[in-house]
Amino acid sequence: MTDITAKAPSRRRQRFPEISTRAWEHPADRSALVALRKLTGFDDVLKKLAGLVSERAIRLMFLATAVKTSERQFPELHGMVRDAAYVLDLDKVPDLYVSQDPTVNAYCIGIDSPIIVVTSGLVELLDEEELRSVIGHEVGHAMSGHAVYRTMLLILTNIAARIAWVPLGNIAIMAIVTALNEWFRKAELSSDRAGLLAGQDLQASMRALMKLAGGHNTAEMNVDAFLEQAEEYEKGGDLRDGVLKLLQVLPQSHPFAVVRVAKLKKWAESDEYRSILAGAYPRRTDDPDASVGEQWKAAAEHYSSSVKESKDPLMGLIRDMAGGAANVGGKLRDTFANAARGNGGGNGDGNDDVPGPRDGRDGRDRD
Repeated sequence: MTDITAKAPSRRRQRFPEISTRAWEHPADRSALVALRKLTGFDDVLKKLAGLVSERAIRLMFLATAVKTSERQFPELHGMVRDAAYVLDLDKVPDLYVSQDPTVNAYCIGIDSPIIVVTSGLVELLDEEELRSVIGHEVGHAMSGHAVYRTMLLILTNIAARIAWVPLGNIAIMAIVTALNEWFRKAELSSDRAGLLAGQDLQASMRALMKLAGGHNTAEMNVDAFLEQAEEYEKGGDLRDGVLKLLQVLPQSHPFAVVRVAKLKKWAESDEYRSILAGAYPRRTDDPDASVGEQWKAAAEHYSSSVKESKDPLMGLIRDMAGGAANVGGKLRDTFANAARGNGGGNGDGNDDVPGPRDGRDGRDRD
């Protein structure tokens, strides 16, 4: 890691001195992080559990097999990670490596001294400002300590595989893994916000997410149309579509691209984002005083408002159930009766199963 103070950003951007990661963290992500940071010794316990994963070995592996950016190697990328650290006021700039891999990917690994890796496929796909948003995203992961999630998920997934034969044991572990995946999905939304703060170019951030879904041919794509696609996904047809979306997202560690672009645009238009740009944001000096109870309350309020505002049919049913609607049973009966008859969207032959998108075809996290 190198010193941040040697060079200011390549172009003028708003800088955020002493900004706390709480400024950009999603409420559900922030509440969990604040709680973990209050647990004295948590990091030490986690590091002992993860003893088989050596950060020194990981660093040596990338030194041997990838290209470490510097002023002489990938100088533009090196400048971008320095810029992001400068804007977000990170004392030490994470080392950035470029790995020869056609898969479009970027990830931040390590707990003590995180490093950022971007693949050659990502570098070739994105333009300068899009890359800046992705690198800012990874710097956000480093600053929030999201490597903790990755480590916990790896440990628990390995445990689940080893005790699959134990009655109920695997079910209990997989329930925790599912919860951690939900946590990690919110961590991705947090880091999307960090990427926007680092690059301060909403169109570039949204284009990057669109390219992750559709490739490099931007002449054939349109951000506004992609946002309309996100709205179409959110509305989701009938109750069966709502159930299918829930089943598809549960095993994912990353939100779907259309969800990410819609959530980021909404945050960019919020008072919270405008306040940060105006200099009114939480400072690190106040982090020790952050209330766990207040953060959990904020997370609960977020989920509650998400259900209330959602256009998804399943969320509408949940609203009806919460309100004691008398016609909930009728809705369920009618929906699944239509499905059985082949009306309302099926082709009637019972062969309507469509495989969902895979989360990281190479098995690594996809940002």
